[in-house]
Amino acid sequence: MAAHEAAAESPTSIPQLASAQWLLAGPTAVGKSQVALLLAERLGGEIISVDSMQVYRGLDIGTAKPSPAERRRVPHHLIDVVELTEPFDASRFVQCARHAVSDIQARGRIPILCGGTGLYFKAFLEGLGDAPPSRPALRAKLEATPLPDLLRELAQHDPATYQRIDRQNPRRVIRAVEVLRLTGRPFSEQRADWQPATRNDQHGAQFAFPMSRYIGFSRSPADLRARIDARVEAMFQRGLVAETQQLLRQGLAENRTARQALGYRQVIEHLRGEQSLAETIALVKTRTWQFAKRQMTWFRHQARLEWLALEPGETAAQTVARLLPAGT
Repeated sequence: MAAHEAAAESPTSIPQLASAQWLLAGPTAVGKSQVALLLAERLGGEIISVDSMQVYRGLDIGTAKPSPAERRRVPHHLIDVVELTEPFDASRFVQCARHAVSDIQARGRIPILCGGTGLYFKAFLEGLGDAPPSRPALRAKLEATPLPDLLRELAQHDPATYQRIDRQNPRRVIRAVEVLRLTGRPFSEQRADWQPATRNDQHGAQFAFPMSRYIGFSRSPADLRARIDARVEAMFQRGLVAETQQLLRQGLAENRTARQALGYRQVIEHLRGEQSLAETIALVKTRTWQFAKRQMTWFRHQARLEWLALEPGETAAQTVARLLPAGT
């Protein structure tokens, strides 16, 4: 019996909530994945990963991908859907996510979208906006341009994007400059605020997103920083360096998106002899903390969320109890 078939027969399914959808967002290491797991078990739900790196097969340790045991407990979607050598973007995510939502709801289950990739949430809820598609010739030219030069251009012509973009991520910088050159308009002006909406696909069919809850999870800076540091330590103890070596043999370096994933990018630099292992671990902690702060800024400014502040030591079960009415 397939995992989703077994889940459909689970006695935990709650009929009166069968048409609901949940959205759980927040920064890395905030604790949303464990909450989603327990929430899915309580409500009779299935999890749709909203993570731009968990889609890649093999990127396991560094993306904190759900374990096989967790995926047996609750069906997960949009994990391990492409090989390292394949491209994956927001457009493809939207197609896959819509299919997953329809499939889950058709079986009387509840979709729980959970992750930290804000652009994917935004694309799913609002569509992909007006930014033009990439042009191979221009993209190749930008990829050959030194990153500092691209950043200077971005700072001059689109300071809003320059302030919030990950300036250590060439892929995102290149895309922002590409849009700027193709349209003559700042990338920041072509991205509307995130809000629930009904959108039309290219054939005119309407997609409504009646999310039962839009939840954003937060923690105090000290608590989140400690959780990030502990997670990074655990990743290296579990074998992140060995995993990266294996992935390099499978083509990780050739995938412009996957090779930029936090942790893997820094381990690749370590394997090239650019820094020691201790320096690499410290750097991953710092970069992950910086990334988490950008995620929080993005969600607070772009998303209309019901924020839930999690306390140090609070368990996932306690958080779920705060989210659900007594007796659910």
